[in-house]
Amino acid sequence: MTLDESAVATHYGDADLLTRIRGGLKAAGIDEKTLRPDDLAPVDEFHIGGREATAHAVSKLPLRQDHRVLDVGCGIGGAARYIATQIGCEVAGIDLTPEYISTAKTLTDMTGLAGKVSFEVASALDMPFDGEAFDAAITIHVAMNIAKRAELYREIARVLKPGAAFCAYDVMRKNGEDLAFPVPWAQSAETSHLTTPDQMRALLDDAGFEVQEVEDRTDIAIAFFQQRLASSEEGPPPLGVHLVIGPSAPEKFKNTMDNVQNGRIAPVQIIARRK
Repeated sequence: MTLDESAVATHYGDADLLTRIRGGLKAAGIDEKTLRPDDLAPVDEFHIGGREATAHAVSKLPLRQDHRVLDVGCGIGGAARYIATQIGCEVAGIDLTPEYISTAKTLTDMTGLAGKVSFEVASALDMPFDGEAFDAAITIHVAMNIAKRAELYREIARVLKPGAAFCAYDVMRKNGEDLAFPVPWAQSAETSHLTTPDQMRALLDDAGFEVQEVEDRTDIAIAFFQQRLASSEEGPPPLGVHLVIGPSAPEKFKNTMDNVQNGRIAPVQIIARRK
């Protein structure tokens, strides 16, 4: 693990995460013995737009039940479990953060999806998979922490079959202004590595992808953060992304919304195909 990767893993690492999620489930009146993937949606999809954004991204991919899908930077497994549940695919997830992977495995066992979804601690720059092993891949709010973008997309291209679909949904730069920190993916600029949509196009092209669609989701982001901030004023729900992000969640949400509203960043979804 590089120094940069170690800093990212430390930023997200939290040994008490699973305990807090289990406490949230109990407080919400959800029985672990009958836990469904949808029950976890408020906490396990902590990207801009939450479950709606995941559903939107997955709807853009031509997935079939017999496909094998890769989730790069899977977090605690929300998107991977959604794909397995909705499409029936086999999904493999990797993440740098050991606590995320251990939590993802436990939650997947609890929802009865262990036969469909697997997780492994690994670097996105050196994945433990053979070439052309997957029919599709997705990254959701991952690349913002990766400085070596060219290596990332070349590695994703390596493990995808020719013609395979790839969805990258990430926060991207829109102007050159300094960002307000902290934000959910970084405490400071040192571990925040944003690109513009145009830079992303060039990176994907160089890695062997053909970009098919670029979608700026600024309006979705503003509505999402307005709802989150309004809810936080009434106190956090028993089960929510604050359990993952921690006590600094309101400040990070406010800063991200400020960055979006001032045109510094935008959540952008790109659909591409491996040539």
